[in-house]
Amino acid sequence: MALGKEEAEDMEIVKARTDKREYKRIVLPNALQVLLISDPDTDKCAASMNVSVGSFSDPDGLEGLAHFLEHMLFYASEKYPLEDSYSKYIIEHGGSTNAFTASDHTNYHFDVNSDCFEDALDRFAQFFIKPLISADATIREIKAVDSENQKNLLSDGWRMHQLQKQLSEEGHPYHKFSTGNWDSLEVWPKEKGLDIRLELLKLYEENYSANLMNLVIYAKESLDKIQSLVEDKFQEIQNNDRSCFSFPGQPCSSEHLQILVRTVPIKQGHKLRIVWPITPGILYYKEGPCRYLGHLIGHEGEGSLFYVLKTLGWATELSAGEVDGTTEFSFFNVVINLTDAGHEHMQDVVGLLFKYIHLLQQSGVCKWIFDELAAVCETSFHYQDKTPPSIYAVRVASNMQLYPPKDWLVGSSLPSNFSPSIIQTVLNQLSPDNVRIFWESKKFEGQTAMTEPWYKTAYSVEKITGSMIQEWMLFAPNEDLHLPAPNVFIPTDLSLKDAQEKVKFPVLLRKSSFSSLWYKPDTMFSTPKAYVEIDFNCPFASSSPETEILADIFARLLMDDLNDYAYYAQVAGLRYGIRNTDSGFQVTVAGYNHKLRILLETVIEKISNFKVKPDRFSVIKEMVVKEYGNLKFQQPYQQAMYYCSLLLHDQTWPWMEELEVLPHLQAEDLAKFIPLMLSRAFLECYIAGNIERNEAESMILHIEDTFNKGQDPICQPLFPSQHLTKRVIKLERGIDYLYPIEGLNPNDENSALVHYIQVHRDDFTLNVKLQLFALIAKQPAFHQLRSVEQLGYITVLMQRNDYGIRGVQFIIQSTVKGPGQIDLRVEAFLKMFETKLYEMTDDEFKRNVNALIDMKLEKHKNLREESAFYWREISDGTLKFDRQECEVATLKQLTLQDLINFFDEHVKVGAPRKRTLSVRVYGKLHSCEYPSDKSQQLPPNAVQINDIFSFRRSQPLYGSFKGGSGHMKL
Repeated sequence: MALGKEEAEDMEIVKARTDKREYKRIVLPNALQVLLISDPDTDKCAASMNVSVGSFSDPDGLEGLAHFLEHMLFYASEKYPLEDSYSKYIIEHGGSTNAFTASDHTNYHFDVNSDCFEDALDRFAQFFIKPLISADATIREIKAVDSENQKNLLSDGWRMHQLQKQLSEEGHPYHKFSTGNWDSLEVWPKEKGLDIRLELLKLYEENYSANLMNLVIYAKESLDKIQSLVEDKFQEIQNNDRSCFSFPGQPCSSEHLQILVRTVPIKQGHKLRIVWPITPGILYYKEGPCRYLGHLIGHEGEGSLFYVLKTLGWATELSAGEVDGTTEFSFFNVVINLTDAGHEHMQDVVGLLFKYIHLLQQSGVCKWIFDELAAVCETSFHYQDKTPPSIYAVRVASNMQLYPPKDWLVGSSLPSNFSPSIIQTVLNQLSPDNVRIFWESKKFEGQTAMTEPWYKTAYSVEKITGSMIQEWMLFAPNEDLHLPAPNVFIPTDLSLKDAQEKVKFPVLLRKSSFSSLWYKPDTMFSTPKAYVEIDFNCPFASSSPETEILADIFARLLMDDLNDYAYYAQVAGLRYGIRNTDSGFQVTVAGYNHKLRILLETVIEKISNFKVKPDRFSVIKEMVVKEYGNLKFQQPYQQAMYYCSLLLHDQTWPWMEELEVLPHLQAEDLAKFIPLMLSRAFLECYIAGNIERNEAESMILHIEDTFNKGQDPICQPLFPSQHLTKRVIKLERGIDYLYPIEGLNPNDENSALVHYIQVHRDDFTLNVKLQLFALIAKQPAFHQLRSVEQLGYITVLMQRNDYGIRGVQFIIQSTVKGPGQIDLRVEAFLKMFETKLYEMTDDEFKRNVNALIDMKLEKHKNLREESAFYWREISDGTLKFDRQECEVATLKQLTLQDLINFFDEHVKVGAPRKRTLSVRVYGKLHSCEYPSDKSQQLPPNAVQINDIFSFRRSQPLYGSFKGGSGHMKL
């Protein structure tokens, strides 16, 4: 029997060899294109609708309208008129929901527990059938969009992106401001006599047409069942037979090319963004010209541009590749983070970049490099980790707009057609004749004459010529730039080991006075990957602000020293990281197991023989000074969360003290410190995945031999008294602690509150009561504090876990109210929620319990996710590997009265046993409230904290789960 065209296309959908899911493409009578995904193993179901309408479709003078419409569709529909009922249903059934607006598309998505998928999908479908865009909600949600924009105003990423758009053709949609704010959506439309609600409806009716939509449904059922569900729910979407918004022409004319733009960032540091308009990579996704060129220009191995700039002490980071790509236009970006010396040699840096491009021109397009890249991409695609269904659905739905059906899953991830001419075409476009150079530095303050209108970024523009760049190339240092070597880390053995023991949880494989090894063979994922975590607990690393900052610089210098060698491993799918911790430093290696040990042993060898290079120390120190100094530009809610941790975590040092000691530290200090730090250590190790037990033991024995053997070992075991524990402050019952502080950035208008309620030390019964409260209260808190009261875009209720000490926190950032007022709104919400909880029916309670049980029974998607869960248990010392099963069993015994009793004791406003800490960060708009709030008369049960460290010293501590077990002998 001959196959119909659409069925034939279904058969051609390319999927990974390890992918057991089933796929089917259908097109509904209204022209809605749908991909059905059946995954019997999934615990969550998901949907993603991609609408081929984005911010480029904003009408002139109504900047941000498409983004505003995305916000409004969440509110209500004719079928479900209760405001926020969609989000309420999703969250109460273990799911999450979100959306985003891009230039040429808008994506809406959710996931939910599988038994509630049909009802959730019905609510979701109404977005696209009959949404209610009420006048009242419209006015309120403009404030949310404005608040979202407010949080971006002091973000260099947002500012620099808009500046690039500003320097383009005014008539081209790329030039537009996409987020929207109070002026563009409220003030200016009113001045023109426009009704913003009618403009929303017009944008919706003219553009939200079924033929411009692509839907992905990810479910547990068979394809036939999913198909009938989709046909039932989505057939009513109107098809107005609209054409995709088209924008012929390029965003940059000759006046926007060959320019050097000096601009002043918010943060310390110098950055170069070198940008060229190019042929969109999507037109040649099988040939992968941008992937090939990005791979070479962004390479970090010996002979690469970055290697040379790093050796000269001019750059600390470099990335290269395509950005802002559409089907009509695109850009190729090279972004270089410069050191102070690199800033002084900007012309040499640009000259070296063009020298490297010239090298690529002279070398010709190399087949062996393309073949190697294609092989890496193929292995990566066929052995990709399973991701959460919603993330997968979003990616595929976005691909459906761009690719033919057979490549919906692949996208542009599998370059396979070697075409030197196509690569050469794009390479030729990376020329001095159409370059745009954006140069960021605080040093340009006072030297700029222009201001970008939306973010108020200061800048100046200077024309440059091809001959100037030729001159820069001529005078640039004559360094040995060359192509990368063949990649020895590409795995060739992807076979699966036979795990002799089908263990469900990690086992303590060996323990000595120097280390413990937890081992978990892969019994779930059948993938040729492994995960190795080695935690060096070094008491001397965290004894003072100086030692902690030296340990940080040590970890960074290790990464810096290994980079040109280990970058090849990273390209081949073998990631590694070395980072300092509160008690030393941690080494992580993860990816294909075939050559993992080679990389691990190289890292260990480097640690044991490390020699400080004064020139690299200076570069890393400069980078760390800027990073720490830039912490004052964090969002106010991030500052509030930081202070909360500093108040709660005993024996931690504030970054302000570390920044104070940094300038005085020299390379000799680090050289003396490293042997001292390593002289006493205990290694906590976790090895998981496609690795046999004897291999795991052998790896750790090799590490022990490296550090412990010989007449004069690098490392001695810890004394029993030296084993480190992480202790948390125990807040006093019945006391409301307040910590008010002014925001660190005087120009940031946002204020923030973290309202933390500390509840208990890890315990299954109390855990599930807390989790159930957080699940039930999360959506009402968002609805009341964000949707109704519009306190701010960032409004979150979430659980908190500090080394096994559990609680719940409200996090709110606002320009509307000061932190003291926000705190009162949180208390008012809790009083309102109290009534809701007391009125809850048994059926409602059971629904929430079942939703939480489903969430807990959700399986890990991949080795990385599983390892993160088990490593948290190991590092916290809780070691409850069967946590999920035990908590489910406890949940099944829980009653509504148990939850009410829990709320009355731990959460209710004024509860005599409640422990509360409010961290209040005052921004520019509320700085006048700070003195009066700080000096106001407090109620008897409130205590104001004026000094964090006096407070910490005066408080009792919770016991640590580590409890000295680290030095137990076999």
